[in-house]
Amino acid sequence: MAKVICVTNQKGGVGKTTTAVNLAFYLAKDKKRTLLIDFDPQGNATSGLGIEKTDTKALGLTMTEVLLGTAPLASVIRPTKYKHFDLAPATPELANAEVEITGMQRKFVRLRDAIRTIESNYDYIIIDSPPSLSLLTVNGMIASNYLLLPVQTEFYALEGVAQLLESMKLVMKQANPNLRLLGVVATMYDKRTSLSAQVYNEIKKYFKQLTFKTTIPRNVRVAEAPSHGVPIGAYDKFSKGAKAYKELTKEIEERTK
Repeated sequence: MAKVICVTNQKGGVGKTTTAVNLAFYLAKDKKRTLLIDFDPQGNATSGLGIEKTDTKALGLTMTEVLLGTAPLASVIRPTKYKHFDLAPATPELANAEVEITGMQRKFVRLRDAIRTIESNYDYIIIDSPPSLSLLTVNGMIASNYLLLPVQTEFYALEGVAQLLESMKLVMKQANPNLRLLGVVATMYDKRTSLSAQVYNEIKKYFKQLTFKTTIPRNVRVAEAPSHGVPIGAYDKFSKGAKAYKELTKEIEERTK
């Protein structure tokens, strides 16, 4: 059965989508059958893999239809150009679908129900959730075994994290008792500044052993890769960012054994 990991943070710009895409890429490189579900209406995981999210006709079925219940997840999944790595794409229409299902039945478990139909085909399923505590995010939490929390090593980094953890506890109590925090990964780490070190130490103090040893550096190559529609490991595998995501993936595989 697949291990389902929801990559989430209610704060935008923390490297959430970059982490989801590159984790999925390196899991697949390690011969793990991997599905990346783009569950963010921004569709950045989709465009970050070179798929034009605005051309809805060419794109065909997406996570919008899955959320609305008009198409099974299997019909949305497409292979990427990388072996063992599939994608379920999203477009901005997903935001409208979220509003549409508000009054519908089973609105919190739609993603979980969809994943159950295909999870035996994969070793890992990575969900890129929106940067908010929305209905989509709650769906992601309920559908997952683990939460992965990227936190940038900048001022106000931990702002909002306590609220996210409260939501996680509520989801565990009401809908998914098996959900657990896989860990916290420090992103945009700049070893040249004392601020990054201070924030990383704060993260370690707060999350203790749940903090990953690997930090993701502030790296130009990582920032460039999505504009070329490829993960960092395909764009520049010798960059500091690529090496960091490769190491993080090893840590995640170890924690999910």
